[in-house]
Amino acid sequence: MNITVIGAGLAGSECAWQLAQRGLQVTLREMKPEKKTPAHTTEYFAELCCSNSLRGDQLENAVGLLKEELRQLNSLILQCAEATRVEAGGALAVDRHGFAALVTEKLRSHPNITVVPGEVTEIPEGEVVIASGPLTSDALADKLQTLLGTGSALHFYDAAAPLVSAASVDMDRAWMGSRYGKGTADYVNCPMDEAEYEAFWQALTTAQEAEVHGFEDRKVFEGCMPVEVMARRGRDTLCYGPLKPRGLRDPRTGREPFAVVQLRRDNAEGSVYNLVGFQTHLKFPEQRRVFSMIPALHDAEFLRYGVMHRNTFLDSPRLLDRYYRLRKEPRIAFAGQMTGVEGYVESAASGFLVGVETARRLRGMAPADFPRETAIGALGLYISNASVTSFQPMNINFGIIPPLDHRVKGKRNKNGELAARSLEIIGQIREEVLT
Repeated sequence: MNITVIGAGLAGSECAWQLAQRGLQVTLREMKPEKKTPAHTTEYFAELCCSNSLRGDQLENAVGLLKEELRQLNSLILQCAEATRVEAGGALAVDRHGFAALVTEKLRSHPNITVVPGEVTEIPEGEVVIASGPLTSDALADKLQTLLGTGSALHFYDAAAPLVSAASVDMDRAWMGSRYGKGTADYVNCPMDEAEYEAFWQALTTAQEAEVHGFEDRKVFEGCMPVEVMARRGRDTLCYGPLKPRGLRDPRTGREPFAVVQLRRDNAEGSVYNLVGFQTHLKFPEQRRVFSMIPALHDAEFLRYGVMHRNTFLDSPRLLDRYYRLRKEPRIAFAGQMTGVEGYVESAASGFLVGVETARRLRGMAPADFPRETAIGALGLYISNASVTSFQPMNINFGIIPPLDHRVKGKRNKNGELAARSLEIIGQIREEVLT
């Protein structure tokens, strides 16, 4: 049986791979390179439009647990991420282009996958997985609206941070290091004293924004908030967020600065860095003017300015089941950010679950039914929970995983035990899932 997967982002790529690995024939529909969204710049699959970081890699962190579950279950995205990893302290960050190129190569060379380029404007017959992403083309979005009904799709705004040339950073005013000395010295730390920060904050809160139709602060997703929106919430807000100086001692003074802007390597060569937490939709000239007020970036060469775009997601609790299938028409499944999972790893996890469960169903096997005690299962059950009254996109977190049946002192220890419980379950079902 042939299955059509629409969209070769992180979710679609993972889904197509899991289906193909289980012997099913997959037609992978991707509109690039014939047509691109405003957020895409390359012809590669699994293109990372925002940060190059897949976030924390420790098991005491929920996304670290999710990554480990996917590693143990042979995720394509995690395999390619590990192969193109760049140092980023306690996080898993990748060479942006190397990662996407590797995913593309593996999918294009798989004997069970046929890639068909071009925009999809109709929902195909037969088994379909729609992973067209939060920037689904207007033509397909219209068809989905007709299928799903009025009011079934919501939206918020998402933003990407600027990239700068490493050679243009003034290292006399910055230093290499990771917070609290974790990992190797992977970040460029750009300090500001109180007067420098005050001037920067004033400029940031009054800088001109690019026009974004329908934009309102209340629609900004909290996990990817534009830095200027965050700044408008109060003078010191940034100092408790992306400019937090805690754990970063300037080796020249031996003290923590008033504020610190961190730059993270964006490619394997270390020639490109991104401004961590600086998602923005300021006008491009304003980005150069304001961000150049950071002392170490006074002559920075901006290789890409920050951009902002609308992300669309479904009212999934009313529409989808725990397998991300459309309740009223189960031949159609969805995967990725459009289902309300937020984040690269979460998108890949949704694609993984859809691929595994769809393959099992079509081969006459019982569902794997990942339990809520696992991060993969918790996400599927969160997006399909019909009791949720105000559905919003969500990153994986321990709050949607059932608590332990005993008390554990300390949050880190408790999360560690939650992770251990999950991985024990994964170990028990791994052979069955990989069948």
